[in-house]
Amino acid sequence: MATRTHQPSIPLTEIEQSAFCRTEDQLPAKSLAEEQAVNVRWQDIPAQYLHCSVEELDQRIGIAKKTLGKSVTILGHHYQREEIIKYADFQGDSFLLSQEAASLAEAECIVFCGVHFMAETACILSASNQRVILPNITAGCSMADMAPMEDVDDAWEDLESVLGNRGGITPITYMNSIAGIKALCGRNNGAVCTSSNADKVMEWGFQQSDRVLFLPDQHLGRNTGLKMGIPLDKMGVWDPFKAMGGNTTEQLANAKLVLWKGHCSVHTRFSAGQIQAARERYPDIKVIAHPECPMETVDAADFVGSTEFIRSMINDAPAGSQWAVGTEVSLVNRLAINNPDKLIFCLDPVTCPCSTMYRIHPAYLLWVLEGLVGGKVINEITVPEQTQVEARVALDRMLALK
Repeated sequence: MATRTHQPSIPLTEIEQSAFCRTEDQLPAKSLAEEQAVNVRWQDIPAQYLHCSVEELDQRIGIAKKTLGKSVTILGHHYQREEIIKYADFQGDSFLLSQEAASLAEAECIVFCGVHFMAETACILSASNQRVILPNITAGCSMADMAPMEDVDDAWEDLESVLGNRGGITPITYMNSIAGIKALCGRNNGAVCTSSNADKVMEWGFQQSDRVLFLPDQHLGRNTGLKMGIPLDKMGVWDPFKAMGGNTTEQLANAKLVLWKGHCSVHTRFSAGQIQAARERYPDIKVIAHPECPMETVDAADFVGSTEFIRSMINDAPAGSQWAVGTEVSLVNRLAINNPDKLIFCLDPVTCPCSTMYRIHPAYLLWVLEGLVGGKVINEITVPEQTQVEARVALDRMLALK
């Protein structure tokens, strides 16, 4: 059994999320200096970029992009603010963007406007001669930060010691996790999943052993398990703050699904109460939510699915339809802009963009692009070779499932 040598802590990314909750009229672009006044962690940046106006940033980014040409590809995640997404050569979710990066042989540098684990995945999938850059090195992910490698290593040692001769357990990690956890899954006969194929990968996991350890999002794991017919009394939660995750040996042996106690700071804000309020105000409303939302929210929604599922449902919906959406507000606002013939709004009346995604300010993008123009690579993301190899095994197992 593992002996804990450190004390888990609540990620700063989780604490900081509330600093970005604001009303719609507070969201428009500001200079980086103004945004830094919110008093959260930001990466230091040369002073010349702090007070650039929106217009100056736009002009200089355009010049840098033109100068660099096809040697640089900018990837923009769906949750990015509008001031960033307009510069993206490709837009999508984290895994689709990483696959896109891997297909662009002529791109010497990939600038990933997302968060750290996404840039790591791009590094794993891209060619050895390509370099991956994250504009703001502090753009992490609160969910990924809730499963630090030391805690997961301790948990895996405990679980193997208890369950190794009792039917075993297969590790499956959501894409929203650090490269080290993907590697752990790779070397322990596990796999990676996305929100769109979690049920398929979990079904595969149960073919490998009697149980599945699902990391790091308990809500996606629980919602997927329920969808597959696994009752709640066959699900346990692993709390890294407690010995044996807060479970007895018998509780773990009885479980079919062990859920890491992590969550998305954005999606846990959506509630069944918000859905009820939306339906009272708009009787014909359709509610669509991401499976990272809590179980009660998912149960109350009309439709549940991945980011791509949400986009397709709303984009393909008939004119005049009404949609309340339980996912990140930047994506929701973009859907509303692109579908002016429909009523589309975020379920949460208090607008809370993904705080770490929001750290990719245009000033940071300009900084790394002008660095490349001058022959300097800023904020390169690298993954150790052995970690890449093992993580790729877990990713390939997912891709092999039809």
